[in-house]
This record gives sequence, structure tokens and C-alpha cells, in this order.
Amino acid sequence: MLIMKKRIAFIINPISGTGSKKEFPEIIGETLDEDIFEHEIVFTDHRFHGRDLAKQYVDAGYDAVVAVGGDGTVNEVARSLRHTNTALGIIPSGSGNGLARHLEIPLNVKKAVELINHSESISIDYGLVNNQPFFCTCGTGFDAYVSTEFAKGQQRGIMAYLEKIITGYFNYRSKSYHVTGENIDIKAKAFVLTFANASQWGNNAYIAPQASVQDGKMDISILSNFPLIAIPTLALQLFTKTINNDFFMTTLRATSVTLHRDEPGPFHFDGEPYEEGKEIEVKMVQDGLKVLVKKRF
Repeated sequence: MLIMKKRIAFIINPISGTGSKKEFPEIIGETLDEDIFEHEIVFTDHRFHGRDLAKQYVDAGYDAVVAVGGDGTVNEVARSLRHTNTALGIIPSGSGNGLARHLEIPLNVKKAVELINHSESISIDYGLVNNQPFFCTCGTGFDAYVSTEFAKGQQRGIMAYLEKIITGYFNYRSKSYHVTGENIDIKAKAFVLTFANASQWGNNAYIAPQASVQDGKMDISILSNFPLIAIPTLALQLFTKTINNDFFMTTLRATSVTLHRDEPGPFHFDGEPYEEGKEIEVKMVQDGLKVLVKKRF
């Protein structure tokens, strides 16, 4: 009996994270199950190239497209796979890898490919921030400031990110925000304001520990001003999935809200910084993306 192989494409961002990606095609070729898949591998060479390539594979009827990179690469690829029958795969090789970590995808390339060999497709939610899609987190405040500063630098990886966090703490000033919608009407002077589909920013920093990518809602994490002495406790809670219990943290849950602020400024979606205006609409779209995850027996 002839079994039709699934067609799968790997889109590799060569500048994501740290380290060379030159050996990735060989690892993929040696590890991918050829009895199940026939594959194609391509490298991106400019911004949004991943988005355009992914759309081409969708139009060609591919069963899956794998984003090989960080959350920014995942965003580029996934935005073209929304509401299609083409599933997203992830081989995490970025600085934070927030969505991959949330979905329990191994950070090792070979193990991530082995997962694809034994994967199943599930449907997850995604968000829209002024109609721009995000899949892990988006927000403003200190994390958007750090994302902006990190993007300006030449260094990548967790150590470079930590450096921006430490130096940024002493330079950043909290802003006033007003969040409205769905029985929500809250004003706050916040250090961090994150809208989370998944539970973490990346690097196992759980800004929204209870967030689910399959509940149709976002978790809104508002971290208010805190004294310097609180930093060790907040840092510990961030990495032990307990920051939602902190005195300085307010957590809300909604499908759609509007953020009002006094002036335009930095914002980020999936760690990619950009400028956004004074009024920002954030909403969730349920079951809008198919993703390859470890098969549950």
C-alpha cells in the first residue's frame, strides 16, 4: 500500500539567537523520518522573508512549515499560516524561545526534529494588537523598553538580554495606563504591562504563569512600581511561576481590551519592538493556528 508522504518546509533564520545555523540542514536531513516526510529547507535573507516564504508553502499545499529561529521568526512564519490547513512547527534557536518553551518543544535541534517525527497537530489561539498578530506575548512598559534596547545592540543571547535588563532598570520610568473592556476599567502606573497568550516572555521567565494558548483569552499582567528591595523576590517569582501572587502584580483575563496611554511609545509583539500610538486594541482569536506538538498517547 502506497502511503503519501507529508510535505514539510523548514525556514531557517540564520541570524536568530547565537551561533551558526550552517549545520542545521544536515541535522534536519539526518533526523527527519523520510518514511513520513519529504522536506525542503530554505534560509531567510531579509526581514519578513519568512512570512513571504511561508505563504508560498501554504499556497503550494504543504502540510507543515517549521520556523527555525526565535519568537520573531515564529511570528513571521505563523502569521502566514493562520486559518489554513498548514501546521506550524518550531525548532527554537532564538534568544528567548517563549512559545516553544510554553509548548514544551526541546531547545536541542535534533530533539526538536525528533518531536516533529512523533508529533500531532493541535489548534491554538493567537492575538491581535491593532490587527498585528502575536502568538506568545505583547506589551509595553519595561519589557518593550528592553526589547528596543536589545534590538539596537549587536550581541544576542541571554547574557546580552540580562545586561539590558540590569542597565535598563535604572534608566526606565513607569508610565500611566488605562485598560478598558469586558467589565474591566483599571487605571495604573505600571512598570510592566503584558498581554499574554502563552505563559512566558522566554528563557523560562513566567510573566503570566496561568496563561493558556487554548482558552480563547489573554492574561493581562500589570506590574506596578516596586522598590529596589523587592527585585530579588520578584526575580525568584518570575522564574518559579509564582509572580502572579505578588503584591505588586495585578492579573486580569479577557478576550478583548483597549489600552489607553498618554503618549505614543515603545511596544512589542513576540519580542520584536516597534512604536505604537496612544490607543491600542488587543484581542484574541480562538483556534486560529495549527501547531505541531509532542503526540499525547
